[in-house]
Amino acid sequence: MDLIATAALDDPLAAARDATADMLRQRRRTYSLPQPFYNDPRVFALDMQEIFSHEWLFVGMTCELPAKGNYLTAQIGDNPIIVVRGDQGTLHAFHNVCRHRGSRLCTQEKGKVAKLVCPYHQWTYELDGRLLFAGQDMGEDFDLSAHGLKPVAVKSAGGFIFISLAEQPPAIDDFLATLDEYLAPYEMDNVKVAAESNIVEQANWKLVIENNRECYHCNGAHPELLNSLIEFDDTDDPRATPAYRDLVARQQAHWERLQVPWALKHFGKRNRLTRTPMIDGVMSMTMDGKPGCGKLMGSLTSPDLGSLRILHLPNSWNHFMGDHAVVFRVLPLGPQQSLVTTKWLVRRDAQEGVDYDPQWLRKVWDATNDQDRQLAEENQRGINSIAYQPGPYSETYEFGVIDFVDWYSETLLSYLESDTPSLQVVRG
Repeated sequence: MDLIATAALDDPLAAARDATADMLRQRRRTYSLPQPFYNDPRVFALDMQEIFSHEWLFVGMTCELPAKGNYLTAQIGDNPIIVVRGDQGTLHAFHNVCRHRGSRLCTQEKGKVAKLVCPYHQWTYELDGRLLFAGQDMGEDFDLSAHGLKPVAVKSAGGFIFISLAEQPPAIDDFLATLDEYLAPYEMDNVKVAAESNIVEQANWKLVIENNRECYHCNGAHPELLNSLIEFDDTDDPRATPAYRDLVARQQAHWERLQVPWALKHFGKRNRLTRTPMIDGVMSMTMDGKPGCGKLMGSLTSPDLGSLRILHLPNSWNHFMGDHAVVFRVLPLGPQQSLVTTKWLVRRDAQEGVDYDPQWLRKVWDATNDQDRQLAEENQRGINSIAYQPGPYSETYEFGVIDFVDWYSETLLSYLESDTPSLQVVRG
């Protein structure tokens, strides 16, 4: 007998979905989230199923795929993905899963191939995902065209590559157009990765993002970063002095003359771009404030460009200076574990040891990343305590955290409420 049952009846997370939605509806705004959002495996599973399987995620830079056959991989929860450069420079993204028996095709983080070949049984795919070869004994009726790689949505702008696992990803084109506009002077097709770091933090991904969204902690934690960075980027901030407002006005006039985009742009709470001054006289995020690379990026003619700050939720923040850029990616590994990847970008023709020293270039953010790792991990240890309860954010100094938690809560709740259980046949 065929019985029709809703997927919700068979969903081990059904109760967690209801409980999580109730917590989001009842949460106290401007307070941190209830404990399960930071350490419960079931809520983490919902984060991966709803946020990281629906939203656009930053995975890498187009400069990492300079030619046909170059690829990069990333792991989104249980889902390995691959992005590869195909014919005519087209970017393709796929689930990194062979259609034979499911083995991963590409096992390295980056590489270059002529075709995508499964290491298990040598099924071979074109760079556009078409299956070309499946061995000798698949039968006369086997249809190669029905076994291509499963595609993943991919878009690029301003040198950034974004993927979404959703069948119908959310709108992002307005942000991408602005990203192209703001990064046009940097000529992002003419940059390279000068250095890269990967840090595993023993903290929930939301704690990593929350830590980034405020500088309330910077004065006591980041001496290297505060050699260049001003703790706030708003002339209406209560910490803004007349000298700071004068600096902003002078710098904006300078950027206007250079025809470099600088105005604050918001795309809801998910995306934000703004160019802000660094400390007066500082040109770059280096230990001495001087340019870390002797060649400016793209068509830029002045190193005095402050920092173009770019936020993309749920998993990236970035700083672009005149001489180099620093891009960040966060990928959740578990309920209390996150991978933070940092890449330092310079002009492609800059020569290591002549125009820049990678160790000097990365010194500020290596120190800052390690300090933030310790802060996030101690935050996690405290949250795991039976004593933890949601605490109040400073609406003055932690508004960025409030915006993130609002975005996360509203987004997750919208997905939980819009999920329609699918029908499946249960034979009995």
